[in-house]
Amino acid sequence: MDTLLIKFGSYCTLVLLLILCTLQGDGKPMQHAAEFKTLQEMGTANHLDNPRIQQRNIHKMRQQHGIEQEHKVADKRAPGSILKKLHMPGIISFFLKHLEEYVFGGTDLKCDACKVGVSVVQVMFATNKSETEIVSVLIELCIKFKIETEKVCRSVIPEFKNEVLTVIDKVALSPKEICGLVLGGSCATPFDPLANWTVPLPDTPKPPVVQPRDPQPGAPKLQVLQLSDIHFDPQYMHKGNADCDEPLCCRKNSVGKKFRPAGFWGDYNNCDTPLWTLENMFKHLTNQKFDYILWTGDLPPHDVWNQSRADQVSKLDIIQRLFLKYFPDTPVFPALGNHESSPVNSFPPPFITGNNSIHWLYGELAKTWSAWLPPDTMANINKGGYFTLLIKKGLRLVSMNMNYCNTGNLWLYLNMTDPAGELEWLVQVLQAAEDNKEKVHIIGHIPPGTESCLKAWSWNYYRIINRYESTVVAQFFGHTHKDSFELFYDLEDKTRVTNMAYVSPSVTTYSFINPGYRVYEIDGEYENTSWTVLDHSTYILNLTESNLSNKTHWDLEYSAKAAYGLSNLLPPSWNKFVSRMTTNDTLFQVYYRYYYKSAPGHPPCTGNCKAAMLCDLKTGRSYDQTFCHAEEILAKSVHKEVPLC
Repeated sequence: MDTLLIKFGSYCTLVLLLILCTLQGDGKPMQHAAEFKTLQEMGTANHLDNPRIQQRNIHKMRQQHGIEQEHKVADKRAPGSILKKLHMPGIISFFLKHLEEYVFGGTDLKCDACKVGVSVVQVMFATNKSETEIVSVLIELCIKFKIETEKVCRSVIPEFKNEVLTVIDKVALSPKEICGLVLGGSCATPFDPLANWTVPLPDTPKPPVVQPRDPQPGAPKLQVLQLSDIHFDPQYMHKGNADCDEPLCCRKNSVGKKFRPAGFWGDYNNCDTPLWTLENMFKHLTNQKFDYILWTGDLPPHDVWNQSRADQVSKLDIIQRLFLKYFPDTPVFPALGNHESSPVNSFPPPFITGNNSIHWLYGELAKTWSAWLPPDTMANINKGGYFTLLIKKGLRLVSMNMNYCNTGNLWLYLNMTDPAGELEWLVQVLQAAEDNKEKVHIIGHIPPGTESCLKAWSWNYYRIINRYESTVVAQFFGHTHKDSFELFYDLEDKTRVTNMAYVSPSVTTYSFINPGYRVYEIDGEYENTSWTVLDHSTYILNLTESNLSNKTHWDLEYSAKAAYGLSNLLPPSWNKFVSRMTTNDTLFQVYYRYYYKSAPGHPPCTGNCKAAMLCDLKTGRSYDQTFCHAEEILAKSVHKEVPLC
């Protein structure tokens, strides 16, 4: 597992180096955090979609507070002056020398590689090197430093070049600040007034909170399937190398210093789902009756260095055909994953037009999703990849495009303020639902409490959910590939839990996990129903047994109420469950086994690992451990998921 995280961390670093290489700022770190006026206070609220106006305003704000001068004075150790003396042949050796000084001195690999990468490229701009030369040098660095294989190095940088250079041409942030935003506050504390914004809430008073009633005896129940992170690989090859040197293995051309043959039904290494395993799962699922299906994103494989728009559309078509073949009469409600675009994570807001526009994808989604969704959802899908509809009388579904909070979405660094107006729209939908006495289920891909979600977006979402806690009765996400959940707490009474979000396990094995899916039992359609989740059951494919017997074994892994001793699945019960795990290690180890879908080979989790995992369960908004501190879970979260770039 650690090897995988390092490999993906290196990939993120590689892309980040390309981002930073085109920044024409001084790249020196900020030494203090000053208070700044917001853009609204500066009278620029009407220009939120104009990156160049924003850039001028941010530079003005810097000057007003003396930040740029302090940049120059404070960072006397920056190697920029040394770099200016270098010629092109010395760049590679300089990079390797200083990377060794930074990284192998015990500091953070990704963060310090960013710093050194910026220093290297400063001299390239100082000597007026072209984009072609910059890309060539980065490819050479990638190869020489063995960040990835030569094949990946020569593909990934050109694939991201157009997006990165376009963004950097307009971005108003320094390299240091970009590092802090993309890699997190442990790397640097970014200054970006556009990252500090608030979505207004209506003046309508919040109604009194009333706990949902228990279901009536014999009341109808819904059976709802959630499929997340399918990541099927059409190029998966039985007996291909499962131990290759690239981010994705088990393919015909997977090479490496070691060799281990891939299993027929899938593999625990860095491999995605074979298409025949996916279809086998669909056949198996027809043995159950579902009222509807939640499909929460991420279809393509993890060959992120070798994808095109046509590739992504073809994957979308394949999945649609499977749903229509095996569930022709079952409604499917989708949410957009971060892997559906090309390049991965690339979801420009609506103000990005022309060839860089995301309309190519949203248009395809509208066509594909129209098989299940009504015409009145199409406008918002074409605009921002989100929608709402009434599933049944009194039950509304909201599908969020969580890529507008995705830290890996470079386009957001032009303007992070409520991209595509999604959160403002969400408030309007929830207020109307409250007025109409509807209950709401929210689906999305990236969970709002992970560090893959931008802080301001996550905090605004958290605040919205708390305001409408009596309306939003269930949330369903994916993305991490693991089985977990996130709790939401009252911002005033920090001990009172208000809501929760389910994080469903993945269909893919990527990485070191069994394939899985989730079935929810939901309070059904009758007068005064709560529409809450009553129980959920997780099913897995035991890869070890299936590959040995050459026959699939899709088995019930566990049901939540029975496995965890829950009286119900309301948020207070999950909060008590987390508290019980702090003192009952046997119960925690049960949760830990299910977290990885009962896959073998994962190290024991005790001490700081356990504290961090419990803290994550109490973190429904990103970059914030306020509520896990209430349980005195003080350990730093060393177990946070690394974003799947």
